[in-house]
Amino acid sequence: MKAAVFTMIGKPLSIESLPDPAPQRDEVLVRVDRCGICGSDLHMTADPSFAVPAGTVIGHEWAGEVVEVGPTAQRVKRGDRVAVLPVRSCGRCPACAVGEPAWCAEMRIDGGGYGQLALASERQCLVLPRTVSLHDGALIEPLAVGLHGINVSEMPAGARVLVIGAGPIGLAATFWARRLGAGVVAVTASSMTRAELARAMGASVFIDPARISAAQIQSALRGPPDIVFECVGKPGLIRQSLEYVRPRGTVVVLGLCTALDSFVPFVAVAKEVRIQPAALYRMRDFEIAADVMDQGDVTPRAMVTDTVSLEELPPAFEALRRRSHQCKVLIDPWA
Repeated sequence: MKAAVFTMIGKPLSIESLPDPAPQRDEVLVRVDRCGICGSDLHMTADPSFAVPAGTVIGHEWAGEVVEVGPTAQRVKRGDRVAVLPVRSCGRCPACAVGEPAWCAEMRIDGGGYGQLALASERQCLVLPRTVSLHDGALIEPLAVGLHGINVSEMPAGARVLVIGAGPIGLAATFWARRLGAGVVAVTASSMTRAELARAMGASVFIDPARISAAQIQSALRGPPDIVFECVGKPGLIRQSLEYVRPRGTVVVLGLCTALDSFVPFVAVAKEVRIQPAALYRMRDFEIAADVMDQGDVTPRAMVTDTVSLEELPPAFEALRRRSHQCKVLIDPWA
């Protein structure tokens, strides 16, 4: 099979021919149809703290068709179309039993989507409804991230919501906030580039970053936000979120910041703000995302701005490290 392989920090992904993987025990072999490029992929291939081994095939936003099953696999069969929850786990502990493998003591993030074929445990596979395409199946993982953020925020109906960031995770949070009952959703980002896309995903208003202030936010939301979703992951944004949120409000940290950051704790203490990080998701979040698209809501397709082949992937991947007009770029490994 062909795959895009990580070789070392500072070098583009390398397109290589690798042996076809073979499923063991309860594993399944999946012919990858689409895989999304995630911002965390860019982080992992640039930041030594992630310690990604040379030779790794990354890619965790993927969907495809099962072409072979291991000897003990029972839930998934050949020909099933699946979205893959990219978390390996033991399958035996209490967290695994309730569909939360992210909290298994043996969990690890599983990639493979940047190749034509990839392995997964059958426990990681969500069989897609017939109405949900594999193209849409590759959007389930980022949608699940946003949904998990909404869940941990404990957002009440009618809430005033501010989303900082209009990348795929910010847009996913926007989509779910509006769908699950927020009263008004404001989005801001580093530029106006995705203003229309944010509105398409459910934003009531897009706040011009050149004019952003606590007063501007309160004007847009008709009051201070009850919940702020920080979906960028750059130093300084938690501090800004604490400034914007109402007293006894909630700041949900969805952005992946690996640099040192700082804020004045007194601001959080004086307002009794709840700072709630959000990591990964449950299998149930995958199911809900698939159900929504099965019901006909294909709004999330608006995030997809391009589809590239494996051969086109390395330059497209590097281009995403800089500010780009792209939002969610999908890979078609067989193009």
